[in-house]
Amino acid sequence: MDFHGLPHRPPFLFVREIISHDAGRSAECLTTFETDDPMFRGHFPGNPLVPGVILTEALAQTAGIAAASGSLNDERPRFLLSAIRQMKFFRAVRPGEQIVLRAHKIGQAEKLLQFEVEAMINGEKVAVGQLVLNTVPNE
Repeated sequence: MDFHGLPHRPPFLFVREIISHDAGRSAECLTTFETDDPMFRGHFPGNPLVPGVILTEALAQTAGIAAASGSLNDERPRFLLSAIRQMKFFRAVRPGEQIVLRAHKIGQAEKLLQFEVEAMINGEKVAVGQLVLNTVPNE
């Protein structure tokens, strides 16, 4: 499986496909959370919703892909989520829905990269916010 240059591995890899990648600037990705994912047994039984923190993590992974400069297969620094700013959720996201994830870099201060992020389903915004990633050396 292609991990898109991310250090994550299943079951914590939420980006399923890269639509576009402008190295160091932006990324657009796709994901879908399957109805049989174990998290839906408890969130919420009979009325499953994708947890906001999981959707935020999928957006952070998209920002990590956007932050990558050069080929996604090249050796590159790792990025840790350092801040979640102004995250808003406009409607519940259900298992099986295809989600477009977008991240666009809006600023940088030394090793901190700030991204505007959004999640969309069928052209409708379901979440927006800003995330800050911290660049850390590879171990």
